[in-house]
Amino acid sequence: MTQVERSTAAGAAVGEVEEQPLERGRVLGEVLLVAALSLGRSGVYAVVQLIALATAAGGVAAGTATLNPSRSPRPYLDLTYQLLGIGFALVPVALCLFLLAGGTSGRGPLLPAVGRVCRRIGLDLRRPGRDLLHGVGLAALIGIPGLGLYVLGRAVGITAQVQASALAENWWTVPVLVLSALQNALLEEVLVVAYLLDRLPRLGLRRPAWLRRLPPQTWTVVWVVAASALLRGSYHLYQGYGPGFGNLVMGVVFALVYWRTRRVMPLVVAHTLLDVVAFVGYQYLAGPLGLS
Repeated sequence: MTQVERSTAAGAAVGEVEEQPLERGRVLGEVLLVAALSLGRSGVYAVVQLIALATAAGGVAAGTATLNPSRSPRPYLDLTYQLLGIGFALVPVALCLFLLAGGTSGRGPLLPAVGRVCRRIGLDLRRPGRDLLHGVGLAALIGIPGLGLYVLGRAVGITAQVQASALAENWWTVPVLVLSALQNALLEEVLVVAYLLDRLPRLGLRRPAWLRRLPPQTWTVVWVVAASALLRGSYHLYQGYGPGFGNLVMGVVFALVYWRTRRVMPLVVAHTLLDVVAFVGYQYLAGPLGLS
């Protein structure tokens, strides 16, 4: 066999390996590792925090959940910590895009492959007007009932007092809060929705016997959306039962929207808007409204 023939045969073998679908065991291991490095870990800690709140004096209602705490009394050191936290929190997003692009077995240069993945999941600016409009609509659909659920949860004692920002007033406070909102949106929507809704169907979870009449495609949608929503609800439990349930419902809505449209950008827009209103609004209205 000549050198050219050996090279051609090797290239064909690599192509065959790359075109093979990921094995179920590898998919499960990959998903568990990604979760353990990011929001799955947060979910475990949130459950422990909820137990701590529920068993403390006064119960969940007496607890406080601070979303954007100050890291230092020195402003520029606090700014440094805030930016570092936002930057490192986005690493799992890069990891998910890398894995969706094929990881170490992907073809061609990495950046173009990641660019193709971003287009495939709708994390791009091809439809800015429509994505913005859909994002605003989703934010209103989730935000208004969510605020009512929070008030109700506080009234019945199943929700902790949420302190959306504990940053001192500095020139950089609002930009950092906006960046924090964007970071939350990218992390949660890329990982919990786009990544999981790509990987989980590959596990081929079998229908239980009592759901045998359910069409396979419908069963896939049901359990994948449920898994995504449960993860989203879990890492919000540190705020109490109410926010956990509210985010579970939000997870169902967002996952179904993505399943239908295959565009994650409207979800990122909606999530960013929700958090910006909560973070910046609390920063400047908590004192006058007696919430701080």
